[in-house]
Amino acid sequence: MKLDKFINRPVLSTVISILIVILGLLGLVSLPVSQYPDIAPPTIRVNTTYTGANAQTVLNSVIAPLEEQINGVEDMMYMTSTATNTGDASIEVYFKQGTDPDMAAVNVQNRVAKAQGYLPSEVTQVGVITQKRQTSMLMGFSFYSSDDKYDVNFLENYLNINTVPEIKRIPGVGDVMVFGTDYSMRIWLKPDVMAQYKLMPGDVTVALAEQNIEAAPGQFGERGDQSFQYIMRYKGRLQTVEEFENIVIRATADGEILRLKDVADIELGRLTYGFDNKVNGHAGVTAIIFQTAGSNATEIISDISDYLNKIEKDLPSGVKIATLINANDFLFASIHEVLKTLIEAFILVFLVVYIFLQDFRSTLIPAIAIPVALIGTFFGLYLIGFSVNLLTLCAMVLAIAIVVDDAIVVVEGVHAKLDQGYKSARLASIDAMSELGGAIVSITLVMMAVFIPVSFMGGTSGTFYRQFGLTMAIAIGLSAVNALTLSPALCAIFLKPHHQKGEKKKKTSWIERFHIAFNVAYDRLLKKYEKSILFFIHRKILAFGIVVATVILLVLLMNITPTGLVPNEDTGTLFVVVDMAPGTSQERTQYVMQQVDSLVAANPAVANRTQVTGYSFLAGQGNSYGTIIVKLKDWSERKKGQDLNTIIGSLYMQAKTAIKDARVLLFAPPMIPGYSVTNGYELNLQDKTGGDLDKFYEVAQNFLAKLRERPEIATAQTSFNPTFPQYMIEIDAAKCKQAGISPNDILTTLQGYYGGIYASNFNRFGKLYRVMIQADPKYRISPESLQGIKVRNGNEMAPITQFMTLKKVYGPDNIKRFNMFTSMSVNGSTADSYSSGQAIKAIEEVAAAELPTGYGYEFSGMTREEQGSSGGTTAMIFALCLVFVYLLLSAQYESYLLPLVVILSVPSGLMGSFIFAQMMGVENNIYMQIALIMLIGLLAKNAILITEFALDRRKTGMSIKDAAISGASARLRPILMTSFAMIIGLLPLMFAHGVGANGNSTLGTGSIGGMLIGMICQIFIVPALFVAFEYLQEKFKPMEWHDTDNTEIESEIEQYTK
Repeated sequence: MKLDKFINRPVLSTVISILIVILGLLGLVSLPVSQYPDIAPPTIRVNTTYTGANAQTVLNSVIAPLEEQINGVEDMMYMTSTATNTGDASIEVYFKQGTDPDMAAVNVQNRVAKAQGYLPSEVTQVGVITQKRQTSMLMGFSFYSSDDKYDVNFLENYLNINTVPEIKRIPGVGDVMVFGTDYSMRIWLKPDVMAQYKLMPGDVTVALAEQNIEAAPGQFGERGDQSFQYIMRYKGRLQTVEEFENIVIRATADGEILRLKDVADIELGRLTYGFDNKVNGHAGVTAIIFQTAGSNATEIISDISDYLNKIEKDLPSGVKIATLINANDFLFASIHEVLKTLIEAFILVFLVVYIFLQDFRSTLIPAIAIPVALIGTFFGLYLIGFSVNLLTLCAMVLAIAIVVDDAIVVVEGVHAKLDQGYKSARLASIDAMSELGGAIVSITLVMMAVFIPVSFMGGTSGTFYRQFGLTMAIAIGLSAVNALTLSPALCAIFLKPHHQKGEKKKKTSWIERFHIAFNVAYDRLLKKYEKSILFFIHRKILAFGIVVATVILLVLLMNITPTGLVPNEDTGTLFVVVDMAPGTSQERTQYVMQQVDSLVAANPAVANRTQVTGYSFLAGQGNSYGTIIVKLKDWSERKKGQDLNTIIGSLYMQAKTAIKDARVLLFAPPMIPGYSVTNGYELNLQDKTGGDLDKFYEVAQNFLAKLRERPEIATAQTSFNPTFPQYMIEIDAAKCKQAGISPNDILTTLQGYYGGIYASNFNRFGKLYRVMIQADPKYRISPESLQGIKVRNGNEMAPITQFMTLKKVYGPDNIKRFNMFTSMSVNGSTADSYSSGQAIKAIEEVAAAELPTGYGYEFSGMTREEQGSSGGTTAMIFALCLVFVYLLLSAQYESYLLPLVVILSVPSGLMGSFIFAQMMGVENNIYMQIALIMLIGLLAKNAILITEFALDRRKTGMSIKDAAISGASARLRPILMTSFAMIIGLLPLMFAHGVGANGNSTLGTGSIGGMLIGMICQIFIVPALFVAFEYLQEKFKPMEWHDTDNTEIESEIEQYTK
């Protein structure tokens, strides 16, 4: 290849590089930053409330008709739904990766509209809400009253009225979920007084409907041909407690007036009393912010943080803000680690090159090449719409190794020419490049061929590979541009002709003495190396034997290495979930939550904590549940033994001993936001028989017991429990008919006193709130309280107990469905020495053996992704990569046999990766697979260098054997140099600790192991394979000689004959 133009025009070469850097910087400034690319599937959530209904009623009357219509909406993957005893119905529909979330929301909304006609009127009055949401929590913060001056009611509404609307306007905020409720006008009825006045809850509803209204009475004088027009107005909806107290229920002819305050207590209270929130031990309220799909997480979080800092000084006295979850903390800390690794790698690579080239000027050339290629890559990322995330940054660290490679090959080539006695660095550069140009282009194509097919994979792992592969491919392409333009031009300027042997030298410095010693040692090594190549060439069977052995070992190791998707990291946040015995009251749960909270507070690594009673991330809403979100101190402030897993372990043991009557679970949030709440596995058992829940529960318990026996599974549990004590109402229809009332009257009376009725609305603080009617809590303590409830038949009031009886039964607190079948969600964690891949296998085996006919299971969340993307795809990618490499090389060498030299030498390196993975105990996850793909490229590159040079020598008439030996020994130095540069450059990754360490060490381990073992095997096997395949090749197609008089190679031969 003629590249002298760039060597003769150094300014042109530098301008190209400067342009690349400027474009790269522009790209870097405008790229979004996130932890992982958008991987989570778009989720649409449909929810509504049926006040006072139990789970089974909600399921039958609300969820069934909705699911019936939503099922099969375009691009849907699966849907889950939950019905609770608090009357909540929610359906989550998960869509395929890459579906437009807005379109998905519209499609679901249209389906929901079709179901409206089947829903109870109480539900349509409240409305069915369809909203899109990423399940990724960006940030969680709390307001709390540090001096206990304000109660939860005030704080909830302060947040809802003043802060939440502002936050929702910040671009990219999808939803703000507040663990709390709005104000509501509570009308607490007194059943005994109501009975004396012969009133029922319905009468109060009627009075509200008559007197709490907005009206439009009109105006005087419109078109009346006069000077003025007057508008009439009515006071409209009532606003204050006093106004509600004065509502007239009944008025008699003789002027007696019965007002609402005579039969009820009225207060401005909370809409539901199911939640209670404490932050750092004080009354508080917590909000969690979710992002919209495709928005820049980092930017949103910093906007929200700025906003919270701004308002902090205007909050009521004593109210403070605590941050509980902040995705940026982990992200920035990880990026900081990766950048640190980048710099360490850079310095180490620099040192290796310096030791081999022994000349500071030569070392500068690769050092200039690295930043140019890496910074330029950002422009490429910007063009294809990627973000700066942990994957693209790790790709950069790995790319250092490859980028340096091209530059080293060039510098080393020019050095070899100068060693032969060239007097002009410019001529040496031109000649070296004419030899190396072809090799560099083929190496680049091979490397890109390895990374590009990977980016065609679908699904989550496809997204990962795409981010990684394309980042690498861009960096490699730029590095080749560098190697063909900037590096040779710099060589021509920087390098000096070498001293001849006879020239007198001044006294040597210690650096020079080190260099002399190094060179003597290297020359000795080279002699030994040539002898050992001969040994392998004479015993080709041995070389082929080694290839076969490595392939067998590779397959074996691949099967025994545990698999996973992404390693779990210490993100600095942990969740505690408390489950009390079924039927436990809220006050009792609160008492136990206090105990757990004090255990957590006593841990020195904890910064902030918030406890929510009445809600659990795993089970949903219910009096017997509680959740604590714990924010740990910054990584830099924590001592040894204060990492996430240790803290979870110690708190778990403490809770086990201290808290007897509750189940306490601790878990870390998942690594990839947007899939599930926990970072363990999750699956859904399905009952396809439509049988009763007790039978299903029995099947599930049996399944879980068998699952826990497996060594791969550490924990397995379901939050489903059908043993909540309940009362079944049985109404005597005959008695009702005799008395002239209907069973419906009985049920509405119960709903009015016990369940609560949403009767009307009122305006206050610029917002619309609900008016709720319910009996005062002291009138509904126990089943005996029914004695005081009367129902009206004609003119008389009869005790309600005459018409109905109660029967004790047991039932679930909430019912879930998965893809339209009743289901129980099972989640848990994998045992320490096993990987998630092995856990999935164990679950599949247990399910096959234990689940009776009619019961099935499906994975959901992250586990579903991993199960879909396991084993098969990895093997396929590697096969694809190798095929691409093979075809490219065949085209270049014009032979289908010679590329086998390159292909057969690759498995040794892959085997090396798995050997090191076993030694360091890392699993075969996405990071490991990325290291392997990169290795295919790098190892192929080493083999190509040897083959290219041997071929060149063969073409000048050397014997095949001599050509192989001479080619291999000529390329030994650059191969050792590039391999050691990479191995030593990645050592900081392999021994990473701190934030994001697990992913980094997996990457480092895989790359280093593969490179070290691969290179050692290759330098001996490749020459022997070359001799065998070149011999076969010449049987088919004899060699065409050129340069038989050896003019081109004279100076080189001279070098070896001296």
